[in-house]
Amino acid sequence: MTVLLTVVIFLPLLAAAVLVASPGMSGRSATGLWIAASAADLVLVGWMWWRFEPGTGASGVLDGPAFEADLQWIPTVDAGYHVGVDGLSLPLLALTGVLFLACAVYSLREPDRPRTYAALFLFLQTACVGTFASLDLILFFVFFDLTIVGMYFVIAGWGHGNARRSALTFFLYTFIGSLALLVGFIGLFLGSEERTFDMVALAADPPLADSPVAGGLVLLAIGLGLAVKTPLFPFHTWLPDAHTDAPAAGSAVLAGVLLKLGTYGFVRIAMPILPDAWQRWAMVAVVVGVISVLWGAFVALAQTDVKRMIAYTSVNHMGYVLLGLGAAGLVASADEGARTVATVGAMYQMVSHGLLTGALFLLSGWLWSRGHTYAFEQWGGLARPAPVFAACLAVAAFGSLGLPGLSGFIAEFQVFTGALEAVPVATVIAVVGILVTAGLFLLALQRLLTGDTVAPGGTDPGGEPGAGRAGEGRAPARAGAVSSVATEVPPATGIRDLRGHELLAIVPLLALAVVLGLFPRVLLDVLEPAATAVVELVAR
Repeated sequence: MTVLLTVVIFLPLLAAAVLVASPGMSGRSATGLWIAASAADLVLVGWMWWRFEPGTGASGVLDGPAFEADLQWIPTVDAGYHVGVDGLSLPLLALTGVLFLACAVYSLREPDRPRTYAALFLFLQTACVGTFASLDLILFFVFFDLTIVGMYFVIAGWGHGNARRSALTFFLYTFIGSLALLVGFIGLFLGSEERTFDMVALAADPPLADSPVAGGLVLLAIGLGLAVKTPLFPFHTWLPDAHTDAPAAGSAVLAGVLLKLGTYGFVRIAMPILPDAWQRWAMVAVVVGVISVLWGAFVALAQTDVKRMIAYTSVNHMGYVLLGLGAAGLVASADEGARTVATVGAMYQMVSHGLLTGALFLLSGWLWSRGHTYAFEQWGGLARPAPVFAACLAVAAFGSLGLPGLSGFIAEFQVFTGALEAVPVATVIAVVGILVTAGLFLLALQRLLTGDTVAPGGTDPGGEPGAGRAGEGRAPARAGAVSSVATEVPPATGIRDLRGHELLAIVPLLALAVVLGLFPRVLLDVLEPAATAVVELVAR
């Protein structure tokens, strides 16, 4: 049992090593191995979910983590290979497995260096799973930084537009943030009596409890590092370009998984290990969360590019997460039940956003593969030639705006319900973000799906990968490939609807969002005990 989690972490990396060591492997075989490895990893996570007991304590406290492995690594600073699973990390491990498998299936027809592409994503999967499973700060930092490296090469090598510039901006921003995170981790080490980087020990005996200034500075360093990764206003400026220029699968992983590393860090590290500092500065977290909600929604509303619009909605949705976590720290303003509900809502939002926004970015890839543009003005009336695409886009959009019956509603409802007692004014202001988000998604659906059927000049009707995706990372060669003038497409000969591999990648994500919207107990039974434990730790 102790080996199982290690297998889950490193199985994708092993498959990546096989791909790197097999230069003669065909592209189809490489993608097949990618799908097989991701599917096997997801099956193992599913088995862990089935065997998991929801009463397992959060943050390695109370009953201890499940599937735990603890090996000495750097004895001089008590840093080790310490991994485990609890109710906070297990849902995000499952989300990671689902999204990476969806991206593998979606990339089945990837024509541009598919073997290297698959190896990079498998490497990235190991880094993400390792971050969520880490119970040691140094181990967390190592995996956290490896995700930056992997995503940099995905954007730079397979992106479009100003891909290299966007990749460099992404790397520099997030790497600087990770350095701030490392400074904060060192501060926790120096402030602890045991001089350890072990999260379990630090959460059981919080450092710097008697030093409010030092505790506040350490929280500031950790908060800055996580805010850049999340990203929260005003540290979000790397996000739109990175998303716009990344390949569709890269955008799905970036939004669905990598952004959660930031919010997960708040609930895993900042809240249980620095409870006093989190209580003192919780209102700052609430304010930053509300600003992110409003800024992300209003800026998304102004976009003329589909992918940039979806990117800014991620800032909006991550703002809801921070609002809930900030409310959980306002011990004097709300009872334990309300703060628990807010924390559960924040965690539920992480999972919901990963599914829905991952689906939205894969759907945006359909636009690129057919017309090589995300501009709203280049598309229209797509419901007639591509009804399945239109239906999937509508479900993803309605889920993202919080329609009842979908996972987004469960998440946002709990965040607002839990936060209302602690911060009523901020919560009411944040509700405006829901109204704006609803407006921007409805407007996007109207622009893309209704009216006369139009598409960019030079559109590839069938969306064949070889015609539109080869050399995707080389923008100058394609600069004149697509006319800036949209042309009417007769419905009888219109662009091709979602292909089989696209459906197999996108529909399961939407189906899971529906399941979590109609049967939330599937996830709540795992989240609630862990959220209760975190709230108790913060209130110490």
